[in-house]
Amino acid sequence: MSGQYPSDLTDGQWQVLRGLLPRRRRRGRRPICRRLILNAILYLNRTGCQWRSLPHDFPNWKTVYTIFWRWRREGVWRKVHEALCRRVRQQSGKKPTPSVAIVDSQSIRTAEGGAERGYDAGKKITGRKRHVAVDTLGLVWAVVVHGAYWQDHDGACLVLMQLRQLGRLRVVFGDSAYGRNGLPAWVTETFGWVLQTVLRPVGVQGFVALPKRCIVGRTFAAAGPLLRLPNMDACEGGCF
Repeated sequence: MSGQYPSDLTDGQWQVLRGLLPRRRRRGRRPICRRLILNAILYLNRTGCQWRSLPHDFPNWKTVYTIFWRWRREGVWRKVHEALCRRVRQQSGKKPTPSVAIVDSQSIRTAEGGAERGYDAGKKITGRKRHVAVDTLGLVWAVVVHGAYWQDHDGACLVLMQLRQLGRLRVVFGDSAYGRNGLPAWVTETFGWVLQTVLRPVGVQGFVALPKRCIVGRTFAAAGPLLRLPNMDACEGGCF
């Protein structure tokens, strides 16, 4: 069952995930192996192929597509993602949920069509902007996609709204763009958190690895395929 493709789940990974999936419906046609469904989705996400180009040893692409979107609407993917994040944090000797988050955005060139797109004058990019919030391990806790023309201090509001369920959160770090337009005061009044901006040292030229901010930079670099979920356009204004 495992090992046919590099993206396939191992036996250990499947044992962890199977308990996080919703219960099977008692009525309807004969159930399809959920491990094969997950392997097909992971294959598509890893390779970037079209749904119709899934290899024939997976279930029919329409079936995989339907289950993928059904689980997305039901919040299954978010539940799985957060459960895995808690598991990784505990294995690292930390509490299940973070008390510190780091926010940042990345503008990506995209083709016309689909969800809204726009022009990021600062980065000279026409496309969309993906906004993330990570913890000190670099684990992603929120993703919001919007047009690249959105300012960071506006897009951050959508990201921070996704973090309200993290009861231990106390401090949020970001770059100087998040200190504008009254955002720090709004964060304190709305959530009771402290929004702290991390600034570049005065007079220093070129690249500088800044505390906390370099964490989210590594996440963008390492998790590009993860943040490019199938049909990511549908994530506009939402999370996962």
